[in-house]
Amino acid sequence: MTTPSPTHWHAQTAEASLEQLASGPAGLDTDEAERRLASHGPNRLPEPAGAGPLKRFLLQFHNLLIYVLLASTLVTLALGEWLDSAVIFGVVLINAVIGFIQEGKAEQAMRAIQKLLTLDSRVKRGGEVRQIPAEDLVPGDLVLLEAGDRVPADLRLLETRDLRIEEAALTGESLPADKTSKPVAPEASLGDRHSMAYSGTLVSAGGGVGVVVATAGETELGRISHLLGSVEQLQTPLLADMARFARQLTLIILVLSAATFAFGTLLRGYSAGDMLMAAVGLAVAAIPEGLPAVLTIILALGVQRMARRQSIIRRLPAVESLGAVTVVCSDKTGTLTRNEMTVQRVYTAARRFEVEGVGYAPLGAVSPTGDLAHDLHDLARAGLLANSASLCEVDSQWCITGDPTEAALLTLAGKLQLDAEDEAARLPRVDALPFSSERRYLASLHRDADGNGVIYLVGAPERLLEVCDQQCRDGIDEPLDSRVWDDVLGEGAAAGLRMIGLARRAAGSGQHELNHADLDGGFVLLGLVGMLDPPREEAILAIEECHNAGIHVKMITGDHAATAASIAERLGLPAGNPLTGADLDDLTDAELDERLRETSVFARTSPSHKLRLVERLQAIGERVAMTGDGVNDSPALKRADIGIAMGIKGTEAAKEAAQMVLADDNFATIAHAVEEGRTVYDNLKKSILFILPTSGAQAIVLLTAILLGMTLPITPLQILWVNMITAVTLALALAFEPAEDDLMERPPRNPKAPLLSGELLWLILLVSLLLTVASLGLFIYTQQLGWSMEASRTLAVNALVFGEIGYLFSSRRLNGPARFGVKDNPMVWGMVALIVLLQLGFTYVPALQSLFGTRELGLEGWGWCLGTAAATCAVVEVDKWLRHSIASNRRKTMK
Repeated sequence: MTTPSPTHWHAQTAEASLEQLASGPAGLDTDEAERRLASHGPNRLPEPAGAGPLKRFLLQFHNLLIYVLLASTLVTLALGEWLDSAVIFGVVLINAVIGFIQEGKAEQAMRAIQKLLTLDSRVKRGGEVRQIPAEDLVPGDLVLLEAGDRVPADLRLLETRDLRIEEAALTGESLPADKTSKPVAPEASLGDRHSMAYSGTLVSAGGGVGVVVATAGETELGRISHLLGSVEQLQTPLLADMARFARQLTLIILVLSAATFAFGTLLRGYSAGDMLMAAVGLAVAAIPEGLPAVLTIILALGVQRMARRQSIIRRLPAVESLGAVTVVCSDKTGTLTRNEMTVQRVYTAARRFEVEGVGYAPLGAVSPTGDLAHDLHDLARAGLLANSASLCEVDSQWCITGDPTEAALLTLAGKLQLDAEDEAARLPRVDALPFSSERRYLASLHRDADGNGVIYLVGAPERLLEVCDQQCRDGIDEPLDSRVWDDVLGEGAAAGLRMIGLARRAAGSGQHELNHADLDGGFVLLGLVGMLDPPREEAILAIEECHNAGIHVKMITGDHAATAASIAERLGLPAGNPLTGADLDDLTDAELDERLRETSVFARTSPSHKLRLVERLQAIGERVAMTGDGVNDSPALKRADIGIAMGIKGTEAAKEAAQMVLADDNFATIAHAVEEGRTVYDNLKKSILFILPTSGAQAIVLLTAILLGMTLPITPLQILWVNMITAVTLALALAFEPAEDDLMERPPRNPKAPLLSGELLWLILLVSLLLTVASLGLFIYTQQLGWSMEASRTLAVNALVFGEIGYLFSSRRLNGPARFGVKDNPMVWGMVALIVLLQLGFTYVPALQSLFGTRELGLEGWGWCLGTAAATCAVVEVDKWLRHSIASNRRKTMK
């Protein structure tokens, strides 16, 4: 059996599809079904192969700087320096354990998609209807659908009975799609293929029969799963910055170590063994061993703060990614909008009414009110009685059962204080015709206690205008003025509203049943209502905040272009000329890149379109955040620099593909997350700027000593002590710094800009030299005074640490003056107290003296240490003031 391309099934007739699949009205027989199952395999998606615990742990060592440290461990081991080797390896191991513990779960997006397949399906085999597991379905099976079923495979529909299917998770459409057995155009987009039912979608009304045309990975859902598995997940900006920084630092360290070895052996006459140890000491000094641990802890703290603001981070490095994004690509339905149909306007023959309130809560005023309000009540009563939906309040949330359009009419009646039970008691329903996608209306027959009957008709305005010859004005029937209603339809279309008509007609005294022949004419048009899936009010403010922060927002939806443009205008997005999925297919990458800069709205898009848009935005240098809640969003969520899924209405597939989940489904939370992400990045930069001068000073001290032929002022073990202890205490205190005042007024950082600018590199060099002068100078000075080698080294180490304490207060603000306050960040003084205690232990505890080769210091030594702290802080503040003054004068001159 050969099957055509999946994109062609919707264009074939039902008969041709059955013939091509070698099936028939009785379905497949059991033997043929078993043969096809063996050929095609089970109807389930393949599970992704995730990295096991061992692989994830080993990946923690996959870092250039770690490789240098491991090589240093081997060198010291070969030279018989067991203690040095053990300490260096211990530091590396601690960093690996921290990273392994903090890492999130393995990727499970395809497993989440698999959960959308139903467990059982009703099929016709050998002329009999059977209940079989969905995974046993094969192409050619006849599947029976009814309301509440989840479609188990891709089906070409053969019969439909008012069939409507909820496809929002696949296409982005906010309303259920009407289905038919008639073929559609070959080029029809996924949302317009009305002759198809797709795997994972939900039957909301009616019933039907379809033949299976694709199972498992061949379905549209499977194609998304395959697309998701092939999507390359990009590095976060921070990881990219750190990888680049690690390469540069590694190169510098290797060159310096090799130069030191060559200089010492060739020019100074040292032995190869001594110079190998010196080179190892230099590498250990230059590598900021504590940096990975500090970064991990800062990111973890950022995750906790974001969680308190309803932003759940699934992958640790993504915590700062929002601070770098330049574009937010957002799905419309359920993300920027409420995914709740709401009546916005009501048009009667005499007046237009504005309806306040959003969602299904029957709260909100209808204006204007006055003498013509009874026309409005007659229309609302028709929508209330000709209705099969229901509303209920659960935990202060209004929920619906049934069709969203009918539920919106119930909400309108509630806003006009019409009671459903009272109205139903006054005019009980006698018969009804459910909504027909082919006839595009529904109808109901009612009769009061006196035997008077009325038929209410609700449906597409074009259809109702065909059967109405009168209209109601001020309670009086008059001839229909079609021009008025044509103008109303044009106004509604321009506003992106979905228009619904309501009409009535008196029923005969003996009529107790309804059929379609009763609905061919003689109706009185009560009016039209305009519905919309309204934008979230908080999303409007969030978009404005994003724009203020230099972040562009682009709406990508499966909805129609007119509706998308209308919503965009309400959200404050420049609608312009929206691009549709068909437009995207016609544009080359170069042409699309040009249009991307000026287009904010993309409509009628498929999953591959969304993925392409994200990729092209990245290709022109943007850092992209993608929000979404449906299965169709998953590939783009995974590809984006940071994917953001909705936590309440989002599918599990979307959540698993995303790096971040909004627990409250509130687009406004993104603005808060941006602020937190920028704060995290600021604090990370402060920590890096704080740690690097320590490593720099230690490296310069060792290089100077080797060049001068001196004894090393600080041993490799003492270097490791300083690097680890100060990194996880003083540097960690900077993780708790609050956001700076101008944080959300800055543009996003340039993704191509280096982590450390020239100005910051100068600051690192300046502090490194200050610490070097203090540490090396005090070592030489005390040696001349006759101090023991151990005592001089102890003073050199403590001077280095106290210089860092002074620098810590300057590091609290990158662009402002030093801060010494306690209230805004009490961790700073707490960590200073802790480091002082640790250094006292390092200096006076016998066990640590034996391990690190230290000795006690007198008051004179501690006085030198305090002086180093004060001098370091003062010099850095003067330098900061000078640089800012020069920059300020330069800006004034340019103006």
